[in-house]
Amino acid sequence: MECEILCIGTELLHGDIVNTNAQYISKKLAEIAIDVHYQTVVGDNPKRIKNCFGIAFQRADIVICTGGLGPTQDDITKDVLAEYFGVEMVYDEGSYQHVKNMYSRFRKDFPKNNMRQTYFPEGSIILNNPNGTANACIMKGEIDGKSKIGVLLPGPPKEMEPLMDNEVIPYLKQFSKMTVYGEKLIVMNIGESAAEEMILDLIEKQTNPTIAPYASAGKVIFRITAKAESEERCIDMIKPVKEELIKRFGKDNAYVTETGKVEDRTTRLLMEKNITISVAESCSGGLISSRLISYPGISKVFKEGFVAYSNEAKIHTLNVKKGTLEKYGAVSEETAKEMAYGAAKRAGTDIGVSTTGIAGPDGGTEEKPVGLVYVCVYYKGDYKVKRLQSTGARDTIRERAATSALELVRRCIEK
Repeated sequence: MECEILCIGTELLHGDIVNTNAQYISKKLAEIAIDVHYQTVVGDNPKRIKNCFGIAFQRADIVICTGGLGPTQDDITKDVLAEYFGVEMVYDEGSYQHVKNMYSRFRKDFPKNNMRQTYFPEGSIILNNPNGTANACIMKGEIDGKSKIGVLLPGPPKEMEPLMDNEVIPYLKQFSKMTVYGEKLIVMNIGESAAEEMILDLIEKQTNPTIAPYASAGKVIFRITAKAESEERCIDMIKPVKEELIKRFGKDNAYVTETGKVEDRTTRLLMEKNITISVAESCSGGLISSRLISYPGISKVFKEGFVAYSNEAKIHTLNVKKGTLEKYGAVSEETAKEMAYGAAKRAGTDIGVSTTGIAGPDGGTEEKPVGLVYVCVYYKGDYKVKRLQSTGARDTIRERAATSALELVRRCIEK
């Protein structure tokens, strides 16, 4: 079956709110092998909303809509759905009690215009919304002689997501007998174009499983996806493809993680081997520490993080020699080494990792241009330094520095 996602809200078009709903719904539908071929965003305009519904029902079996279930006159999503299925809007006592109870919980009077939230297309399945006043609904019927399903969900993610998980997905599962399962392979030290070229023959011949590359800051991720009657069968189908990719890219450069994050593997190694770590950051400004402490239990090995942005901080906090800074500059291999060593000694850890660079947009020179970053790992008396020359916006350069630092820690531990 094919699905179209229709998200309603002028705030989405203006960029005031990021449309996370479409992403969330797409991921959930992929898990039950329902394909999404179109995502549409439309503002709070009745004429345009009706037009989008018409287009969506022409090209999809299922239309999932978020937003437009509120109490105001421009919240017409339910009315439009009823119109397309050729049914009347009818009063629902359960929804009336739901809204009434919600306002009682808020200790507020029931506004008259909230009565709009008690009417639904006749014959629809009403979904109780425990996190807001707007109940959702599912409508199944025929449009122009073809079986269609319309799903209306509230716009706020905290309301939409539980309803999608607990009500919509279980309902839609009956229409899909297949399972979709995917694994993410991280590839480091090889650019996106070069990486794709290395496996182009596999991509051109792919059917099931499929291989989809996409670049992220400092890495390339390949998602390997299989569709079969069970997750176990999907895993069996993915295994030889995954092994072939790792063989071509090299074990040092390619590995599988659940989320596609470099720190998945790095934190697991640190905790499994009980290797303690401290971080000294200049240009990355705390990104490495932040990504490490996202993992439960990391306090076992992560001891301290230092953001030593100025030269004075590097000297006083990390014991970087003044002479080193004067001779080589803050952005140098020598300073990166002393920062990593200083962090490890001050925190008493096995590993010290550092970043120092020019994130821009200003401050670069011909000798040291914007995007130049040095990353260093001090471990067991040895130093591993990586010189990066990145392009892009300030935040992109910082993200790449943090990713490279976490990746260098992994390589040092595994070797």
